[in-house]
Amino acid sequence: MSVDLDSKNQTGAGTGIGRRAQMQAMAASRAMSYTSKLFAALLGLLACFCASAGELSKADIEQRFQDRAVRVGAARASGSALRVGEKLRDIPAWPLISELTPDAGPVGYVFESIDLAPIPGFEGTPMNLLVAIDSSGKFMDVEVLRQHEPVFVGGLGPVPFAEFVKQYQGKNIRQEIRISTGQSVQRGAGGANTVVFDGVTKATASIRIANQSVLGAALVVARARLGFASQGEGGPPASAKKLPFERLDLDTLVRRGYVQRLALSNADVEKLFAGTDGAGSDAEALQKPKELFAEIFVAYLNAPNIGRNLLGDEAWASLQSHLQDDRPAFWVATRGRYPLVDESFVPGSSPPRLELVQGELPVQLRDTNRDYARVPAFPDLNAAMILAVPPLAGIDPGQAMNFRISINRARGEMFPVVTQKQLDLRYVPPPELFDYPPKPLPEWLQAWQGRLTELVIIGAALLLLTGVLLWPRAISANPRALFLFRMAFLGFTLIFVGWYAQGQLSIVQITGAIKSLASGAGLKSFLYDPVSLLLIAFTLITLLIWGRATFCGWLCPFGALQEFVGLLARAIRLPRLRLPSRLSGRLAYGRHAILAVLAVTAAMAPDAAVKMVEIEPFKTAITVGFQRELPFLLWATGLLLAGAFVYKFFCRFLCPLGAALMIGGKLRRWNWLPRIEACGQPCQRCRAVCLYDAIEPGGAIDYDECFQCLDCVGIYHDAARCVPKLVLASKGKTITIRPSKMTH
Repeated sequence: MSVDLDSKNQTGAGTGIGRRAQMQAMAASRAMSYTSKLFAALLGLLACFCASAGELSKADIEQRFQDRAVRVGAARASGSALRVGEKLRDIPAWPLISELTPDAGPVGYVFESIDLAPIPGFEGTPMNLLVAIDSSGKFMDVEVLRQHEPVFVGGLGPVPFAEFVKQYQGKNIRQEIRISTGQSVQRGAGGANTVVFDGVTKATASIRIANQSVLGAALVVARARLGFASQGEGGPPASAKKLPFERLDLDTLVRRGYVQRLALSNADVEKLFAGTDGAGSDAEALQKPKELFAEIFVAYLNAPNIGRNLLGDEAWASLQSHLQDDRPAFWVATRGRYPLVDESFVPGSSPPRLELVQGELPVQLRDTNRDYARVPAFPDLNAAMILAVPPLAGIDPGQAMNFRISINRARGEMFPVVTQKQLDLRYVPPPELFDYPPKPLPEWLQAWQGRLTELVIIGAALLLLTGVLLWPRAISANPRALFLFRMAFLGFTLIFVGWYAQGQLSIVQITGAIKSLASGAGLKSFLYDPVSLLLIAFTLITLLIWGRATFCGWLCPFGALQEFVGLLARAIRLPRLRLPSRLSGRLAYGRHAILAVLAVTAAMAPDAAVKMVEIEPFKTAITVGFQRELPFLLWATGLLLAGAFVYKFFCRFLCPLGAALMIGGKLRRWNWLPRIEACGQPCQRCRAVCLYDAIEPGGAIDYDECFQCLDCVGIYHDAARCVPKLVLASKGKTITIRPSKMTH
């Protein structure tokens, strides 16, 4: 560094140079004191950044999954354990990573229901459940974290509630989950995609709220991360327009598509059961194939021009008062031989023969038990109901949906064989009745949008750094100004880019790219980490201009941390070991060997590469802020301690990322560091102060080892520190010193 000036390192200088060196040494001492305070402040900021917030921390989640693995007999050594990733930014959920395929993406997600579906409980406070689903939408586990339901606090106790939520394990969000309380839902009722959970007697309301909390939270994650909803259905739902009311008759309602229908003849249904055990079991259908089996009618009631015309003014106003929260409600009716419900149906529950599906996700419909569901315009109906969607169900009333009716046939009397088939009424809401929000951006672009502030700040910092590196004389000629600027920028790199924005580039990105390309998956996944992608793009560009030094010297958070450790070590007068050039050169081959092994392993044995990349301490020191198991902590702190004695020990001798960038640095088009003929012949001033051993005895710059600290640039432009210029000035000579071409 430029502050490490010592008179014994100066050659050919007089007493004036010695006095300057003393003054610079005093400035260096003050700078070191400043640095030690800065480093202490950085450690304090680290503690703040590492502090967790929320009801559960990542460590809490990990402990629960370890306990679960023990309960189900899945030992960690078996490879079936899951690792909890960092909490997502767009939704409050933790990704679950398989230790067998850590680079294949999340195999599931775990989240707290209160963050996504805070539905007030019976006593007004939302309960909180920990929910885990896999990548197919199957529930892995549900656990009660907190609840204040009186029946489970002072009545039945918490055990029945805990037993109830165990039923979610193995079920899928795509299934329609219904709660059985007494006779309200019979087992076996509903469609083939319906599952019935045993409820808890005397706790019906609390259990239904719990079910809505679990499903509501899971649906949010499923739509955001599992791709269950199609692209056109993503984003905010459509809302009914506030159109002027117009009186419409039944024919107009049907013609405009406000009321939609599906008619099935006996022959249609018989064809549906062809080739099954149910074929030919309906005698009436065989005798009268052209007669009506069932006709289903559906209408969206929230739009006044539909609901008010269909139900009448008074009934529609009553329905709006009943719904209150504007959740979607539908009028569903049937006529013909097969009614929507049979005599066992309990008003107020879900019709067992009907389910609603949108975007491959079932949505539970519940009877509002309104006596005005039978409308005068349809006198020959055998069933008519007003069905409402639960809050937070995630349905978009402006998008197409399927009303799925189940038809059962039984053959035999003693042990009947039941065959079930389903038919869909594809309900397409009239688009003129809705206001549609703009189509959502692609998910990767949403990730960029969500981190726009960070990108702008980092982008501005990169522009500033580019300007300094393009015109380094302005800042480097003054050693104190260079020191303060460099420390400030490295502090920004460590704190903001590293700990806050999680922008630590790693060899994992290179090995991950190798594995992705080898598997044919491409590199699209890089789009989802905009901060890292911005830094990668900037690094690739600067490789052509300055070589690998720009990233390694200015933009690597762990490299910045090593610099602060080195400065702190100097401030407290720890002995510094400066390795002989030959030994240092041989040790530097270690990073190339590590890179080669990692690259081959990533392509040939990806699972082994996952463990080998831990030679980088970046994850421990930067990504998780030293919150890891003891072996990882010992490795990271050991490397930092080594750097306190041998400057930037890891960067110079072990870092595989630095080795990879060194290869890319061969593409550098310019030898941008200025040299003069006297450099190394005989002047050794710059070489003496270069802490990275990047200047050879002959004065040539070894760009592979350079970290772009700008110390030698400052000396070159400062006539008071450049020894050849001082010697010439002392002799009264003003000849021009032309730059040499010495470089590597």
